[in-house]
Amino acid sequence: MTKKKVFIIAGTVVVVAVLAGLVLPKILNGGKEELVAEAPPVVTAQKPEIRTIEINNELIGSIEPDSIVHVTPLGAGEVTNIAVKTGDNVTAGQLLCVIDTKQVESTRIAMETAKITYGDAKKNLDRLTVLHAAGDVADADYQNTVGQVEMARLQYENAKIMYNTQLESSQVTAPISGKVESFNISLHDMISPQTTICVISGDGGKSLTFYVSERIISGLKAGDVIRVEKNGTDHEAAITEVSTMVDSGSGLFKVKASIPSGDSLATGTSVKLYVTAQKAENVLTVPVDSVYYETGKPFIYTYLNGTLKKNAVTIGLTNNEYAEVQSGIGADDQVVTTWTSELYDGSKVTLAETAAETTTETETTQDNGPEVETSASAQ
Repeated sequence: MTKKKVFIIAGTVVVVAVLAGLVLPKILNGGKEELVAEAPPVVTAQKPEIRTIEINNELIGSIEPDSIVHVTPLGAGEVTNIAVKTGDNVTAGQLLCVIDTKQVESTRIAMETAKITYGDAKKNLDRLTVLHAAGDVADADYQNTVGQVEMARLQYENAKIMYNTQLESSQVTAPISGKVESFNISLHDMISPQTTICVISGDGGKSLTFYVSERIISGLKAGDVIRVEKNGTDHEAAITEVSTMVDSGSGLFKVKASIPSGDSLATGTSVKLYVTAQKAENVLTVPVDSVYYETGKPFIYTYLNGTLKKNAVTIGLTNNEYAEVQSGIGADDQVVTTWTSELYDGSKVTLAETAAETTTETETTQDNGPEVETSASAQ
């Protein structure tokens, strides 16, 4: 019996000791539990800024002459003389080649015949004019002769036109001044009006041709300046033509631009170019990382007096850095640019600047502590 009582008493002592360990701190603390408060998250914030947002696209284009002419003959015949070659510079009206059309001589003869007929008719009219004035020729006969002379004149003029046309057909000249990019015929070739004799690129700079999608074409217009890059050198070009019809071959829209300083760019080569596909000028913007989405709807956190506010916004144009805010916040709002999982509408936060100031004050107080103790010890 005595041993059992000892064991019971020992167990009771242990329980009492444990309970005393739990209850004693509360008694010493006035019966209250000691709680450690978590510091609110520190965030950074900035006001929205007015700026222009652009979305640029890199494309590939091909260099062409500013003006280019494909020369074809007016008539058919054998090439009897060639006056230029590929790479030559020519002036407007300069002879390119001669074609034996077999019709030049016949039209020349017809012209000469008409000229003689007209001359004879004119001489006869001069003689009848004197006789008509003397009353020796009837008015009807005289007027009939006048008509015949006019007819002979018209026939001669028509014969001259035919001859000049054939002569022009046989002597092919350059329609513009420029460079012969290609010459496609040889001596004694038989050619026709369907034959391209040569291609002449005009003087005065180069042009650029490129193709864009429907999304990009909406942001381009004549007069827009674009940057062209070739072998590390930049050139400035201005858009001259923007097609409103889809090209059947590429399924894209054709755009042309002029490069006044592009003489060093070889015709037919490819270049890089950069176009502004979309632009929003003088709009309210925020860093793109400060815009969040919930079920596909954008929102932005703003800071006011230590509290966050969740603002539903309307977002416009966005690039890699900034987003256009069309509605939902104002220019004076403090947009939160920091993200943590602790952010929510109405959450308490500390602004980074305020937190820095508090830290500085704390460090100052800690630095001053030893000085007070030293003074006390001195006393």
